[in-house]
Amino acid sequence: MATCPACGASVPDEATQCPGCSLSVSLFEAVRQAAGTSTDRDPAYVRTIGELLSTIDLDKPAPPADAPPTGLLGRPRRGTARGPPPTPRTPAPPPIAPIRDLPELPATRTDAERKHRLHEYFELGRRLGVDFTDFEARSNAAALSGDEASLEVLAREMFVHLVSSLAEEFEATIAERNELAQLVPTPSADVELDAVRESIRLGDLAGALRRLTHVRDELLRVEQEWEVGRILVTECDLIAQSIRELGGDPAPALGPLEEGRKLLAKGRRAESEQLLARAAVALWTLLEPRFFEDLRRIRDRMNEARRAGGDIAPAVTDLREVATELRQRNFVGVLTAYKRLRTFADQLAAPGSTEVAGAALAPAVRSEGPSA
Repeated sequence: MATCPACGASVPDEATQCPGCSLSVSLFEAVRQAAGTSTDRDPAYVRTIGELLSTIDLDKPAPPADAPPTGLLGRPRRGTARGPPPTPRTPAPPPIAPIRDLPELPATRTDAERKHRLHEYFELGRRLGVDFTDFEARSNAAALSGDEASLEVLAREMFVHLVSSLAEEFEATIAERNELAQLVPTPSADVELDAVRESIRLGDLAGALRRLTHVRDELLRVEQEWEVGRILVTECDLIAQSIRELGGDPAPALGPLEEGRKLLAKGRRAESEQLLARAAVALWTLLEPRFFEDLRRIRDRMNEARRAGGDIAPAVTDLREVATELRQRNFVGVLTAYKRLRTFADQLAAPGSTEVAGAALAPAVRSEGPSA
């Protein structure tokens, strides 16, 4: 009985996919090999990109690598480029709706209460970054003249401005929560957001801002805590998308990704990260042959353009970036640089053609001048 290299489940000999994560049995050996973490020698994919670079007549040598190559199961770097947000596959909690109706200004019974409220509103305005310069001038003038009616109007106008600003901040925060909740649980933030809404409804603006600050801190904590899992999901989505773009089918390797999403949504961080890392390996084993086949096609177009006098320096830079990101196992960086490289190459004429894109040949045309 075999063991799945992605989730560790036992797989019957007659099975075609893992009963635990649905990884295709045909990928087991490739995933085991790709998941090796030995750094005694460059992985095959790093050697391949090095060979591709060596077949291009470069003007200067490539810069030294920042770090030794890592195994495919190394944890992705924090802060690495993420690309577009991953698409959720598991049911997420319902989104929190924005505030629809603004509350009424709470009544004040005495002049002292009104003055205290105005002082509080000015303090909230400073904390929210609201420009209350005009209100300050009006408040000073009304206070000097003892115009209590004007102070009441002023308090009402400031209240409306503050509620509007809080509502905007609330909507921005719930948008962040709704995006984050598609992949990871946010129970503490959800409770605080309900409290923020209630505070605004009651006209307790100071309490609303205090709780909103707590929500932001909580969301930042959750995002940092689950950052690795979110990056891994993004990597897997981008690899799967690239497989499709190059005419392949990622389905045999999608099972571990879906199971990893479910574990992420259940709050099982360590298990989800481990499975998602192996999902990236499984997807990479499907992408790798098509990826390098296309890089060879791009290499041929670059050499053809160079022989025709074109400037391929931007493409060389992108190819070097692909090599660097591959050594560091940053699939998002690899595919981002690769897409720029492919766009540049697709603007060049096909190998063997007598036409090369005008942008690439511009330096040669200027140097030769018009023909006789």
